[in-house]
Amino acid sequence: MNKGNEIKDQKIRVLFCDQLNLARGKYIPESFASNGEAMLCKGVYAVTYSKQLVNAPGGGLEEGLPDVCMKFDPANYRPSWEDNSVIALADVYEHEQPYGLCGRSALKRAIAAWEKHGLSPMIGLEGEAYVVTKQGDQLIPYESPGAYVYGTGIFNDPEGLMDEIWEAAKKCNIPVESLNAEFDAPQFELTLKYADALKACDDFFLFKNLAREILYKKGYLLSFLPKPFAELSGSGLHINISFKDTQGNNALAGGVAKGALSDLTKGCIAGLLEHHEALGSIIAPTVNSYERLKPASMCGYWANWGHDHRAVAVRVSSEMGAGARIEHRVGDGAASPYFAVAAVLQAALLGYENNYSLPDEEKYDGFEQVSSERHVADNLADSIDLLEANKTLTSAIGEELIANYCAIKRAEAEELSEKSADEVISYYSFYI
Repeated sequence: MNKGNEIKDQKIRVLFCDQLNLARGKYIPESFASNGEAMLCKGVYAVTYSKQLVNAPGGGLEEGLPDVCMKFDPANYRPSWEDNSVIALADVYEHEQPYGLCGRSALKRAIAAWEKHGLSPMIGLEGEAYVVTKQGDQLIPYESPGAYVYGTGIFNDPEGLMDEIWEAAKKCNIPVESLNAEFDAPQFELTLKYADALKACDDFFLFKNLAREILYKKGYLLSFLPKPFAELSGSGLHINISFKDTQGNNALAGGVAKGALSDLTKGCIAGLLEHHEALGSIIAPTVNSYERLKPASMCGYWANWGHDHRAVAVRVSSEMGAGARIEHRVGDGAASPYFAVAAVLQAALLGYENNYSLPDEEKYDGFEQVSSERHVADNLADSIDLLEANKTLTSAIGEELIANYCAIKRAEAEELSEKSADEVISYYSFYI
């Protein structure tokens, strides 16, 4: 990382992730950055992707759209993939207090709630995305006719696009765990190394923007849309969860084997399943998300869990010891990593603190037969209703944040209610 006193004549790119998972911010010169603050209009929390103004709680429309403050630490700039520039990751403040709509602050609250139990959340994020070009309103797949699942090399990526992403990530100190072709061509899985929850989300937020901007310069869109092609499989964002105890050991180690689940493991799974429906609109936050979330798929539609079972919502990894973890498989790349991980951690914590009863493990294949009768909503509007109705979860995450988010997402759902599937994809295509 660059230190503030080492920066000479560079742009500071101040960034934060909003409730739409957009990288909002400003470029400012170094001479303006020494106090670690930059102002912007809070109206960024009062618009949809199409810039439709919404009178959303906390968005400032009724107050005349006043300013809020992006606060960052000049001693902790991150390397940038742009020339003559460094990145300052910011929290959003209002009146010298963390702004209630700031997703990064919501994540910090979730982390602090777990730390009261002597446990530090560790997160690994696995994203999936398609490489496409855009012709008019149509997305056109990147030509990789020899691609296959878990594929590497030229037949899966003829132009070496993943190599360019890898090299840029390395220069920016973003730790890639693996890149490979996914189920459909030209779909790729992009996995970062696990880290503490805040660093993991910071890394993924930057990595997604790095990858999209680098490929756009080459004429491609890296689309994290959950279902950009009706005939192909969807793309998810899998959230892998573990915890460090006060000695620095994995607190799930020894507690994930069949027949020997620890109270911590049971509580986390039970919490995620209890709040399954309400989590939907946060971690699957677009109209297009519900084209992916369907029965008989590996997307986490049903409220179920299993050991090393990919057709469930909560998968207990087969790895033991230091690699032990729980994988939440419902979300997609349209979600803010900060908001999504905060929500998942709070749901898991509710299960652990309140000793929720753990349902039986999924005993069927999850395709033809399923044990559970509960599932996520079938559209964004209904999913928002389920989130708002779950006062326990909304209170844990942050009532102001949820109220604003639901208002924006209701407007988005209404905006797209008469649009065709192709028009919906076109609406989102440049942003996700």
